[in-house]
Amino acid sequence: MSGAMRVVVVGAGPVGARFAEGMLPAVGAGRVVLTLVGAEPHAAYNRVLVAEYAVGRTERERLDLPDAASAREHGADVRLGAAAVAVDRRRQIVLLEGGAEVGYDRLVLATGARANVPTLAGLERARRPRGAAVARAAELDRAEGAMPPGVAVLRDLRDAELVRDAVEAGRRIVVLGAGVLGMEFALAAREEGASVDVVYHAAVPMERNLDAGAGRVLAAAARTAGVHMHAHRRAESLLLSSDDERRFEALVCADGSQLDGDLLVLSCGVTARSELAIAAGLPVSGGILVDEELRSWADPDIHAIGDCAQLASRPADATDRTVPGAPSGLIGPGWRQADWLAATLAAEATGAPRAGLLPRESRAVVMLKAEGVNVSGAGEVGPEAWEHDDVDVATWSDPARRAYAKLVIRGDVLTGFVCAGLPRLGAELSLLFERGGALAATPLSLLALEAQGAPTVSTAPSADERVCTCNGVTGGAILDAAADGADTIQAVGARTRAGTGCGTCHDRIQSLLDAAGG
Repeated sequence: MSGAMRVVVVGAGPVGARFAEGMLPAVGAGRVVLTLVGAEPHAAYNRVLVAEYAVGRTERERLDLPDAASAREHGADVRLGAAAVAVDRRRQIVLLEGGAEVGYDRLVLATGARANVPTLAGLERARRPRGAAVARAAELDRAEGAMPPGVAVLRDLRDAELVRDAVEAGRRIVVLGAGVLGMEFALAAREEGASVDVVYHAAVPMERNLDAGAGRVLAAAARTAGVHMHAHRRAESLLLSSDDERRFEALVCADGSQLDGDLLVLSCGVTARSELAIAAGLPVSGGILVDEELRSWADPDIHAIGDCAQLASRPADATDRTVPGAPSGLIGPGWRQADWLAATLAAEATGAPRAGLLPRESRAVVMLKAEGVNVSGAGEVGPEAWEHDDVDVATWSDPARRAYAKLVIRGDVLTGFVCAGLPRLGAELSLLFERGGALAATPLSLLALEAQGAPTVSTAPSADERVCTCNGVTGGAILDAAADGADTIQAVGARTRAGTGCGTCHDRIQSLLDAAGG
């Protein structure tokens, strides 16, 4: 390859924009010609915080990430509101809607994911078949027919505005799905004045992250907060109004029950946007299959990052098959993939030393962000006491306080936990789990953390310990920012990016600021 490297990025969301930002020095030096294509007309914004915007917890400008203006100022070709509709791998061309063609030496797919639309009567025409081609930006997430009025998936700003109007008016909202995002939204919407029902098929909410004990505590806490919880309900169909608008009026379940509402919010997970890859003949399973260098299994000049990418080792006899695993679904790993790939391609274009290996992801802790409801969990939570000789399982339950904890320990190392209604213990277990070291205390002594004024077992975050998991920001970097005048969480975020992802680290950032006198 002679001359400047042509890099095309398809997807201008948080991950695509982060990658483009990392390429800008090489663009400014004339070593890379960068084209950023985004189907949405908006510059990049933080989708993780869309739900907080929808319930009025944050302002629109707080969602904005470094926008396209910065990329344009550095000489990048930014095309928002335009969809990539095909990839010609032989000619190394990306075809855009309207017929424009963009050549590439390296293609980066950062197309993200779209919300799942369940198989309910009344939503048949709103379900998008996997692999269906996109001809225009407006069709990126649309199927044969539009979603009925009064139904939202809360994935983009358009849905957020619809939901925000319903929350502000105190209307009746039915949430289908009780995963972490569905529960966070339901609790926040109820606190802001909406009437909220949560419908889910499992016995407890957040069943993928919690065991039965913690799930029951969460359900009880949600009911206390005023959220109506409906377990063991299999949604079957939508009841729509009989007028020309055909607006959502109620959710009908298989047991014959009917939940009336003004708005239905679908929180049923997401699916990778992989139609471009499928049409181009790239291997796809749960996401676009890429190796440890984020290269497509079938084409070394094509990369995928973020919610559309499934990282998996390519077998020697690779054939069409279902590959275990899925995209991470978290903003932190997507940003780290974007940073690493940008550094790798920039080094290739400029002749600088190659970046090291893609860092292995640390073990993720799931935390429910809700006022007055503290739930967290990570790792293996299935083993029960007395069932395994090589596992120690410690549980503690206080139904009167709606508190519960379970620790799974192998060889003195915490390999999994769930914690509900015990905020100090949950924070401590999160640190211990992320560190992966041997426990310095017995489970019984850890429970003493909930006593008023009890000291923590572990030390405060060290200088080299990650406080913000999404952006990989350490306690030392936050303290340096504080010493340099950043005395609020927002100011620290502007200096270091800490706290600008999912937001679960805000309390830890504030504690460091408090310790520094901020």
